[in-house]
Amino acid sequence: MSSLIDDGRRPQAAASLRIGLIAPPVLPLPPTGYAGTERVIASLAIGLHERGHRVTVFAAGDSDLPCEVVPVVPRALWPLGLRGNLTNYLDLSIAHAWQHQDRFDIFHSHVDTAGFAMARHARTPVVSTLHSRLDVGGIVDLIDAHPDIPLIAISESQRRWNPDADWVATIHHGLDLSASPYSATAGDYLLLVGRLTREKGIAEAIEVARRTGHRLVIAAKAHERDEQAMFEELVRPAVAEGVVDWRGEVAGAERDDLMAGALATLMLGAWPEPFGLVAVESMATGTPVIARRAGAYPEVIEHGMTGYLVDDLDEAVLAVGRVDRLERGVVAARARDRFSLERMTTRYEEAFRTVLERGRITAMPHLLPSTPRLPDRRPAAEPTAVAG
Repeated sequence: MSSLIDDGRRPQAAASLRIGLIAPPVLPLPPTGYAGTERVIASLAIGLHERGHRVTVFAAGDSDLPCEVVPVVPRALWPLGLRGNLTNYLDLSIAHAWQHQDRFDIFHSHVDTAGFAMARHARTPVVSTLHSRLDVGGIVDLIDAHPDIPLIAISESQRRWNPDADWVATIHHGLDLSASPYSATAGDYLLLVGRLTREKGIAEAIEVARRTGHRLVIAAKAHERDEQAMFEELVRPAVAEGVVDWRGEVAGAERDDLMAGALATLMLGAWPEPFGLVAVESMATGTPVIARRAGAYPEVIEHGMTGYLVDDLDEAVLAVGRVDRLERGVVAARARDRFSLERMTTRYEEAFRTVLERGRITAMPHLLPSTPRLPDRRPAAEPTAVAG
């Protein structure tokens, strides 16, 4: 495999790259349960590898990918029971990558702001995809303090508070959706997939189920203390009431079958979701999504075609009553086209080459076209009178 050359020649478009992906070591790649970020990283690693790039992933040592994995920790942290603030382990991912930087043409960081210092000071270019909300915890100010590092957003909504940052691209997530099941016939239950936090609209989904008379299947992660508290406060009483069918965390074929068999998937949290991967997975099976008009959902869901965007619970109830007007074949086809792994991989290849071309020009300013010096056409100065 060839890598980018550094002698001033422009690399051919099809040239392979040596790419280092930096991942949080919290789950093995690919993950088996609820894990949006990790699923995207694993999918991208596979997509780039299959296109002939030399891909190395800095991740948990129990990852199972077709490309090289540099173990940041021997085993993923979350399955070992580690919870809470794991910032030091993100720093460890960066430290491992830094030690190997001369092996790569470019690094692609997925550890949010933990990679900013490396992006500014490393010899090898670093582009960072940001996966979380950027409007809390001082992240907007941190981005403003790093206007010189290249960033990739996962939605236009996510990047709107930092208009002056160096956004190389906005790249919506993509997955290999070819094996997703499809059902042309809707089921009679509503579905919620994710984790038990208020921002995911758990209480709102339960209320919509009550008001519409449809059973709500919840397939969600409930490991953290606050997630368990929400289960006791909201979910357990709704189970006893017969409104909720609790499944816990599910993955793989079980999750996909639940999506394909639902009437609609509910995503009613009022917080600004940076993307919303569950919406894509649901729509790929033909099941429409009813989501709050917040965050990136208006970019992901096409109102009246692949789902409905609502502003409150009354509209959510109305949407449930009209969801059978949507053609499930159209829902699936639109999702599989707009959010394919092929599209995402191509967009990232383009972003990597943009960053590398910038660095090539910066490192070799003599290659820039020179600006010819124009003759000075100002009128000659009038002679100055000398007092005698």
